[in-house]
Amino acid sequence: MPTLASHRKSRTRTGVRANTPAVGFTTAALASVTLLSTQSATAAPTEPKPSVEEVQKKVDDLYRQAGTATQQYNKAKEATDTQRKSVDRVLDDVAKSADKVNEARRSLGTYAAAQYRAGAVGPTAALMFADSPESYFEQTQLMDRLTDRQQEAVEDFQKEQRSAAKQRAKATKSLETLTESQDSLKAGKQKVQNKLAAARSLLSELTAEEKARLAALELKKEQEARRKAEAKAEEEAEEEAAERKRQEEAREKEQPPATGGGTGTGTGTGTETGSGGTDGTYAAKAEKVLAFARDQIGKPYVWGATGPSSYDCSGLTAAAWKAAGVQLPRTTWDQVKVGKRVATADLLPGDLVFFYDDISHVGIYKGDGKMIHAPKPGANVREESIYYMPIYGSVRPA
Repeated sequence: MPTLASHRKSRTRTGVRANTPAVGFTTAALASVTLLSTQSATAAPTEPKPSVEEVQKKVDDLYRQAGTATQQYNKAKEATDTQRKSVDRVLDDVAKSADKVNEARRSLGTYAAAQYRAGAVGPTAALMFADSPESYFEQTQLMDRLTDRQQEAVEDFQKEQRSAAKQRAKATKSLETLTESQDSLKAGKQKVQNKLAAARSLLSELTAEEKARLAALELKKEQEARRKAEAKAEEEAEEEAAERKRQEEAREKEQPPATGGGTGTGTGTGTETGSGGTDGTYAAKAEKVLAFARDQIGKPYVWGATGPSSYDCSGLTAAAWKAAGVQLPRTTWDQVKVGKRVATADLLPGDLVFFYDDISHVGIYKGDGKMIHAPKPGANVREESIYYMPIYGSVRPA
Protein backbone atom coordinates (compact mmCIF):
# COMPACT_ATOMS: atom_id res chain seq x y z
CA MET A 1 0.00 0.00 0.00
CA PRO A 2 2.74 2.52 0.77
CA THR A 3 4.58 1.59 -2.45
CA LEU A 4 1.50 2.29 -4.53
CA ALA A 5 0.95 5.62 -2.81
CA SER A 6 4.46 6.81 -3.63
CA HIS A 7 3.83 6.42 -7.38
CA ARG A 8 0.47 8.31 -7.35
CA LYS A 9 0.56 11.52 -9.49
CA SER A 10 -0.40 14.55 -7.48
CA ARG A 11 -3.24 16.74 -8.81
CA THR A 12 -2.19 20.21 -9.82
CA ARG A 13 -4.21 23.27 -8.55
CA THR A 14 -2.57 25.80 -10.75
CA GLY A 15 -5.55 26.10 -13.06
CA VAL A 16 -7.96 26.79 -10.29
CA ARG A 17 -5.80 29.48 -8.78
CA ALA A 18 -5.26 31.17 -12.11
CA ASN A 19 -8.97 31.33 -12.93
CA THR A 20 -10.20 32.63 -9.56
CA PRO A 21 -9.34 36.34 -10.01
CA ALA A 22 -10.81 36.39 -13.50
CA VAL A 23 -14.06 34.94 -12.26
CA GLY A 24 -14.21 37.60 -9.50
CA PHE A 25 -13.53 40.43 -11.93
CA THR A 26 -16.14 39.21 -14.39
CA THR A 27 -18.74 38.95 -11.62
CA ALA A 28 -17.98 42.48 -10.41
CA ALA A 29 -18.14 43.85 -13.93
CA LEU A 30 -21.48 42.19 -14.56
CA ALA A 31 -22.79 43.55 -11.28
CA SER A 32 -21.65 47.07 -12.22
CA VAL A 33 -23.27 46.85 -15.63
CA THR A 34 -26.48 45.60 -14.05
CA LEU A 35 -26.43 48.40 -11.47
CA LEU A 36 -25.78 51.09 -14.08
CA SER A 37 -28.51 49.67 -16.27
CA THR A 38 -30.93 49.72 -13.34
CA GLN A 39 -30.00 53.29 -12.42
CA SER A 40 -30.35 54.43 -16.01
CA ALA A 41 -33.75 52.82 -16.22
CA THR A 42 -35.03 54.36 -12.98
CA ALA A 43 -33.38 57.82 -13.21
CA ALA A 44 -35.70 60.69 -14.16
CA PRO A 45 -35.13 61.90 -17.71
CA THR A 46 -33.49 65.29 -18.07
CA GLU A 47 -36.14 68.01 -18.51
CA PRO A 48 -35.87 69.86 -21.81
CA LYS A 49 -34.91 73.51 -21.63
CA PRO A 50 -38.04 75.69 -21.65
CA SER A 51 -38.75 77.71 -24.77
CA VAL A 52 -38.54 81.50 -24.77
CA GLU A 53 -42.33 81.64 -24.84
CA GLU A 54 -42.51 79.41 -21.77
CA VAL A 55 -39.89 81.51 -19.99
CA GLN A 56 -41.84 84.67 -20.81
CA LYS A 57 -45.03 83.18 -19.42
CA LYS A 58 -43.32 81.93 -16.25
CA VAL A 59 -41.48 85.20 -15.64
CA ASP A 60 -44.62 87.28 -16.22
CA ASP A 61 -46.54 85.03 -13.86
CA LEU A 62 -43.82 85.25 -11.20
CA TYR A 63 -43.70 89.04 -11.47
CA ARG A 64 -47.49 89.17 -11.22
CA GLN A 65 -47.42 86.98 -8.13
CA ALA A 66 -44.61 89.07 -6.66
CA GLY A 67 -46.61 92.24 -7.35
CA THR A 68 -49.64 90.84 -5.56
CA ALA A 69 -47.47 89.62 -2.69
CA THR A 70 -45.90 93.08 -2.50
CA GLN A 71 -49.31 94.70 -2.05
CA GLN A 72 -50.11 92.12 0.62
CA TYR A 73 -46.81 92.96 2.30
CA ASN A 74 -47.55 96.70 2.10
CA LYS A 75 -50.97 96.23 3.65
CA ALA A 76 -49.56 94.01 6.42
CA LYS A 77 -46.78 96.51 7.10
CA GLU A 78 -49.29 99.34 7.34
CA ALA A 79 -51.32 97.31 9.85
CA THR A 80 -48.17 96.40 11.80
CA ASP A 81 -47.12 100.05 12.01
CA THR A 82 -50.56 100.93 13.35
CA GLN A 83 -50.33 98.10 15.89
CA ARG A 84 -46.88 99.26 16.97
CA LYS A 85 -48.22 102.76 17.66
CA SER A 86 -51.11 101.23 19.64
CA VAL A 87 -48.66 99.15 21.69
CA ASP A 88 -46.62 102.28 22.43
CA ARG A 89 -49.75 104.02 23.70
CA VAL A 90 -50.66 101.03 25.88
CA LEU A 91 -47.14 100.91 27.33
CA ASP A 92 -47.41 104.62 28.13
CA ASP A 93 -50.68 103.88 29.96
CA VAL A 94 -48.95 101.08 31.89
CA ALA A 95 -46.21 103.48 32.96
CA LYS A 96 -48.78 106.08 34.06
CA SER A 97 -50.71 103.44 36.02
CA ALA A 98 -47.50 102.37 37.75
CA ASP A 99 -46.85 105.99 38.73
CA LYS A 100 -50.36 106.27 40.19
CA VAL A 101 -49.92 103.02 42.14
CA ASN A 102 -46.64 104.31 43.58
CA GLU A 103 -48.27 107.61 44.54
CA ALA A 104 -51.12 105.78 46.26
CA ARG A 105 -48.59 103.57 48.07
CA ARG A 106 -46.75 106.66 49.35
CA SER A 107 -50.01 108.10 50.66
CA LEU A 108 -50.72 104.87 52.51
CA GLY A 109 -47.24 104.97 53.98
CA THR A 110 -47.84 108.48 55.33
CA TYR A 111 -51.09 107.45 57.02
CA ALA A 112 -49.54 104.26 58.36
CA ALA A 113 -46.71 106.23 59.95
CA ALA A 114 -49.14 108.69 61.53
CA GLN A 115 -51.25 105.86 62.90
CA TYR A 116 -48.18 104.20 64.34
CA ARG A 117 -47.14 107.36 66.12
CA ALA A 118 -50.64 107.90 67.51
CA GLY A 119 -50.93 104.29 68.61
CA ALA A 120 -47.76 104.48 70.70
CA VAL A 121 -49.74 106.33 73.46
CA GLY A 122 -53.06 105.03 74.79
CA PRO A 123 -56.23 107.19 75.03
CA THR A 124 -55.96 107.58 78.88
CA ALA A 125 -52.32 108.62 78.73
CA ALA A 126 -53.05 110.97 75.83
CA LEU A 127 -55.79 112.63 77.90
CA MET A 128 -53.49 112.90 80.91
CA PHE A 129 -50.62 114.43 78.95
CA ALA A 130 -52.81 116.74 76.91
CA ASP A 131 -52.57 120.45 77.61
CA SER A 132 -56.31 120.57 78.06
CA PRO A 133 -59.34 118.36 77.43
CA GLU A 134 -60.17 120.53 74.46
CA SER A 135 -56.84 119.80 72.78
CA TYR A 136 -57.30 116.08 73.44
CA PHE A 137 -60.68 116.01 71.69
CA GLU A 138 -59.30 118.08 68.82
CA GLN A 139 -56.52 115.49 68.39
CA THR A 140 -59.06 112.67 68.53
CA GLN A 141 -61.19 114.28 65.82
CA LEU A 142 -58.06 114.80 63.69
CA MET A 143 -57.21 111.11 63.97
CA ASP A 144 -60.78 110.20 63.01
CA ARG A 145 -60.43 112.33 59.91
CA LEU A 146 -57.06 110.73 59.21
CA THR A 147 -58.70 107.32 59.46
CA ASP A 148 -61.32 108.32 56.88
CA ARG A 149 -58.65 109.63 54.53
CA GLN A 150 -56.62 106.50 55.07
CA GLN A 151 -59.60 104.42 54.01
CA GLU A 152 -59.94 106.54 50.88
CA ALA A 153 -56.23 106.09 50.22
CA VAL A 154 -56.60 102.32 50.52
CA GLU A 155 -59.50 102.36 48.09
CA ASP A 156 -57.52 104.55 45.67
CA PHE A 157 -54.54 102.21 45.93
CA GLN A 158 -56.68 99.16 45.20
CA LYS A 159 -58.33 100.95 42.29
CA GLU A 160 -54.98 101.91 40.77
CA GLN A 161 -53.71 98.37 41.27
CA ARG A 162 -56.69 96.95 39.37
CA SER A 163 -56.23 99.52 36.58
CA ALA A 164 -52.52 98.75 36.34
CA ALA A 165 -53.20 95.00 36.15
CA LYS A 166 -55.72 95.59 33.37
CA GLN A 167 -53.27 97.78 31.44
CA ARG A 168 -50.51 95.18 31.82
CA ALA A 169 -52.82 92.45 30.48
CA LYS A 170 -53.77 94.67 27.56
CA ALA A 171 -50.11 95.40 26.84
CA THR A 172 -49.24 91.71 26.91
CA LYS A 173 -52.01 90.90 24.46
CA SER A 174 -51.04 93.80 22.18
CA LEU A 175 -47.41 92.68 22.17
CA GLU A 176 -48.45 89.12 21.27
CA THR A 177 -50.56 90.42 18.39
CA LEU A 178 -47.72 92.62 17.21
CA THR A 179 -45.30 89.68 17.30
CA GLU A 180 -47.69 87.58 15.21
CA SER A 181 -48.05 90.41 12.69
CA GLN A 182 -44.28 90.80 12.49
CA ASP A 183 -43.88 87.06 11.86
CA SER A 184 -46.51 87.26 9.12
CA LEU A 185 -44.71 90.28 7.66
CA LYS A 186 -41.43 88.36 7.63
CA ALA A 187 -43.10 85.42 5.85
CA GLY A 188 -44.60 87.79 3.26
CA LYS A 189 -41.20 89.33 2.63
CA GLN A 190 -39.67 85.89 2.07
CA LYS A 191 -42.51 85.00 -0.31
CA VAL A 192 -41.77 88.02 -2.50
CA GLN A 193 -38.04 87.36 -2.45
CA ASN A 194 -38.52 83.73 -3.48
CA LYS A 195 -40.65 84.64 -6.48
CA LEU A 196 -38.24 87.34 -7.62
CA ALA A 197 -35.29 84.97 -7.24
CA ALA A 198 -37.09 82.37 -9.37
CA ALA A 199 -37.77 84.96 -12.09
CA ARG A 200 -34.13 86.13 -12.08
CA SER A 201 -32.94 82.54 -12.33
CA LEU A 202 -35.08 81.89 -15.41
CA LEU A 203 -33.87 85.05 -17.14
CA SER A 204 -30.21 84.38 -16.34
CA GLU A 205 -30.32 81.10 -18.27
CA LEU A 206 -31.30 82.77 -21.55
CA THR A 207 -28.76 83.27 -24.30
CA ALA A 208 -28.34 86.62 -26.06
CA GLU A 209 -30.42 85.35 -28.97
CA GLU A 210 -33.16 84.15 -26.65
CA LYS A 211 -33.21 87.50 -24.86
CA ALA A 212 -33.67 89.23 -28.21
CA ARG A 213 -36.58 86.92 -28.99
CA LEU A 214 -38.03 87.64 -25.55
CA ALA A 215 -37.87 91.40 -26.25
CA ALA A 216 -39.73 90.83 -29.52
CA LEU A 217 -42.40 88.85 -27.68
CA GLU A 218 -42.74 91.67 -25.14
CA LEU A 219 -43.30 94.15 -27.98
CA LYS A 220 -45.88 91.88 -29.55
CA LYS A 221 -47.66 91.57 -26.20
CA GLU A 222 -47.75 95.35 -25.84
CA GLN A 223 -49.21 95.77 -29.32
CA GLU A 224 -51.88 93.17 -28.61
CA ALA A 225 -52.75 94.85 -25.30
CA ARG A 226 -52.98 98.21 -27.11
CA ARG A 227 -55.30 96.73 -29.72
CA LYS A 228 -57.61 95.31 -27.05
CA ALA A 229 -57.58 98.53 -25.02
CA GLU A 230 -58.36 100.66 -28.07
CA ALA A 231 -61.20 98.34 -29.03
CA LYS A 232 -62.57 98.59 -25.50
CA ALA A 233 -62.24 102.38 -25.51
CA GLU A 234 -64.05 102.55 -28.85
CA GLU A 235 -66.81 100.34 -27.49
CA GLU A 236 -67.15 102.54 -24.41
CA ALA A 237 -67.26 105.66 -26.58
CA GLU A 238 -70.02 104.15 -28.73
CA GLU A 239 -72.03 103.19 -25.65
CA GLU A 240 -71.58 106.70 -24.24
CA ALA A 241 -72.67 108.28 -27.51
CA ALA A 242 -75.72 106.01 -27.65
CA GLU A 243 -76.59 106.91 -24.07
CA ARG A 244 -76.32 110.65 -24.83
CA LYS A 245 -78.56 110.20 -27.82
CA ARG A 246 -81.17 108.39 -25.72
CA GLN A 247 -81.07 111.18 -23.15
CA GLU A 248 -81.47 113.87 -25.81
CA GLU A 249 -84.43 112.05 -27.37
CA ALA A 250 -86.03 111.70 -23.93
CA ARG A 251 -85.61 115.44 -23.25
CA GLU A 252 -87.10 116.33 -26.64
CA LYS A 253 -90.17 114.24 -25.87
CA GLU A 254 -90.61 115.95 -22.50
CA GLN A 255 -90.30 119.54 -23.90
CA PRO A 256 -93.57 121.18 -25.13
CA PRO A 257 -93.63 122.25 -28.77
CA ALA A 258 -92.52 125.84 -29.55
CA THR A 259 -95.44 128.32 -29.79
CA GLY A 260 -93.71 131.30 -31.36
CA GLY A 261 -90.74 132.53 -33.27
CA GLY A 262 -88.53 133.06 -30.22
CA THR A 263 -85.04 131.65 -29.93
CA GLY A 264 -86.01 129.15 -27.26
CA THR A 265 -84.48 128.44 -23.87
CA GLY A 266 -82.71 125.18 -24.53
CA THR A 267 -79.97 124.56 -21.97
CA GLY A 268 -77.82 122.03 -23.84
CA THR A 269 -74.95 120.20 -22.23
CA GLY A 270 -72.03 122.33 -23.27
CA THR A 271 -71.30 123.57 -19.74
CA GLU A 272 -70.77 120.13 -18.21
CA THR A 273 -67.32 119.61 -16.78
CA GLY A 274 -67.20 115.85 -17.11
CA SER A 275 -66.68 113.26 -14.39
CA GLY A 276 -65.38 115.34 -11.52
CA GLY A 277 -62.20 117.25 -11.04
CA THR A 278 -61.69 118.31 -14.66
CA ASP A 279 -61.37 122.02 -13.94
CA GLY A 280 -58.25 124.12 -13.56
CA THR A 281 -57.78 123.08 -9.92
CA TYR A 282 -57.35 119.45 -10.89
CA ALA A 283 -55.03 120.36 -13.76
CA ALA A 284 -52.84 122.36 -11.35
CA LYS A 285 -52.62 119.43 -8.94
CA ALA A 286 -51.95 117.00 -11.78
CA GLU A 287 -49.04 119.13 -12.98
CA LYS A 288 -47.44 118.90 -9.53
CA VAL A 289 -48.00 115.14 -9.54
CA LEU A 290 -46.36 114.71 -12.94
CA ALA A 291 -43.49 117.08 -12.10
CA PHE A 292 -42.72 114.95 -9.06
CA ALA A 293 -43.06 111.70 -11.04
CA ARG A 294 -40.76 112.95 -13.80
CA ASP A 295 -38.10 113.76 -11.20
CA GLN A 296 -38.17 110.11 -10.06
CA ILE A 297 -37.50 108.65 -13.52
CA GLY A 298 -34.40 106.48 -13.42
CA LYS A 299 -34.75 105.50 -9.76
CA PRO A 300 -34.98 101.74 -9.15
CA TYR A 301 -38.06 99.70 -8.41
CA VAL A 302 -37.77 98.18 -4.95
CA TRP A 303 -40.76 96.33 -3.57
CA GLY A 304 -42.17 97.92 -0.42
CA ALA A 305 -40.32 101.20 -1.06
CA THR A 306 -41.96 104.63 -0.83
CA GLY A 307 -38.97 106.84 -1.72
CA PRO A 308 -37.10 108.98 -1.92
CA SER A 309 -34.37 106.82 -3.51
CA SER A 310 -36.57 103.92 -4.72
CA TYR A 311 -40.24 103.00 -5.13
CA ASP A 312 -42.68 100.25 -5.82
CA CYS A 313 -45.68 101.07 -8.01
CA SER A 314 -48.14 102.24 -5.34
CA GLY A 315 -45.33 103.86 -3.37
CA LEU A 316 -44.61 106.12 -6.36
CA THR A 317 -48.25 107.09 -6.95
CA ALA A 318 -48.79 107.87 -3.26
CA ALA A 319 -45.63 109.98 -3.08
CA ALA A 320 -46.49 111.86 -6.30
CA TRP A 321 -50.00 112.78 -5.16
CA LYS A 322 -48.70 113.70 -1.71
CA ALA A 323 -46.55 116.31 -3.48
CA ALA A 324 -49.83 117.82 -4.70
CA GLY A 325 -51.30 117.83 -1.19
CA VAL A 326 -53.45 114.70 -1.59
CA GLN A 327 -52.95 111.78 0.78
CA LEU A 328 -53.48 108.40 -0.90
CA PRO A 329 -53.68 104.99 0.81
CA ARG A 330 -50.62 102.74 0.61
CA THR A 331 -51.81 99.85 -1.57
CA THR A 332 -53.25 99.61 -5.09
CA TRP A 333 -56.31 97.87 -3.65
CA ASP A 334 -57.11 100.93 -1.54
CA GLN A 335 -55.97 103.57 -4.05
CA VAL A 336 -58.45 102.27 -6.64
CA LYS A 337 -61.28 103.16 -4.25
CA VAL A 338 -60.25 106.83 -3.96
CA GLY A 339 -61.74 109.56 -6.12
CA LYS A 340 -63.93 108.93 -9.16
CA ARG A 341 -63.71 106.15 -11.73
CA VAL A 342 -63.06 107.30 -15.30
CA ALA A 343 -63.10 105.49 -18.64
CA THR A 344 -59.84 104.90 -20.51
CA ALA A 345 -61.07 107.19 -23.29
CA ASP A 346 -61.56 110.03 -20.76
CA LEU A 347 -58.17 109.86 -19.07
CA LEU A 348 -56.52 113.13 -18.06
CA PRO A 349 -52.91 113.71 -16.99
CA GLY A 350 -52.54 112.81 -13.33
CA ASP A 351 -55.17 110.05 -13.36
CA LEU A 352 -54.19 106.68 -11.93
CA VAL A 353 -54.38 103.66 -14.23
CA PHE A 354 -54.66 100.22 -12.62
CA PHE A 355 -53.74 96.93 -14.24
CA TYR A 356 -54.60 93.21 -14.12
CA ASP A 357 -57.70 91.62 -12.66
CA ASP A 358 -56.15 91.53 -9.20
CA ILE A 359 -55.30 95.28 -9.35
CA SER A 360 -51.66 94.54 -8.54
CA HIS A 361 -50.10 97.42 -10.50
CA VAL A 362 -50.69 101.16 -10.98
CA GLY A 363 -49.19 104.04 -12.98
CA ILE A 364 -49.71 107.80 -13.38
CA TYR A 365 -51.21 108.83 -16.73
CA LYS A 366 -49.24 111.60 -18.48
CA GLY A 367 -51.17 111.86 -21.75
CA ASP A 368 -50.85 110.42 -25.28
CA GLY A 369 -51.46 106.89 -24.04
CA LYS A 370 -48.41 106.93 -21.79
CA MET A 371 -47.79 106.76 -18.05
CA ILE A 372 -44.98 107.11 -15.53
CA HIS A 373 -44.67 104.09 -13.29
CA ALA A 374 -42.33 101.87 -11.29
CA PRO A 375 -42.56 98.74 -13.46
CA LYS A 376 -41.01 95.73 -11.72
CA PRO A 377 -37.86 94.48 -10.00
CA GLY A 378 -34.76 95.04 -12.07
CA ALA A 379 -36.29 98.06 -13.83
CA ASN A 380 -36.27 101.78 -13.06
CA VAL A 381 -39.09 104.30 -12.90
CA ARG A 382 -39.86 105.18 -16.53
CA GLU A 383 -42.40 106.33 -19.07
CA GLU A 384 -44.29 103.57 -20.84
CA SER A 385 -47.44 102.87 -22.80
CA ILE A 386 -50.49 102.17 -20.67
CA TYR A 387 -51.27 99.38 -23.10
CA TYR A 388 -48.23 97.40 -22.02
CA MET A 389 -50.44 95.55 -19.50
CA PRO A 390 -54.15 94.72 -19.44
CA ILE A 391 -55.99 97.71 -17.97
CA TYR A 392 -58.31 97.08 -15.03
CA GLY A 393 -59.63 100.63 -14.69
CA SER A 394 -58.73 104.23 -13.85
CA VAL A 395 -59.52 106.78 -11.16
CA ARG A 396 -59.25 110.53 -10.75
CA PRO A 397 -58.01 110.97 -7.16
CA ALA A 398 -59.05 114.59 -6.56
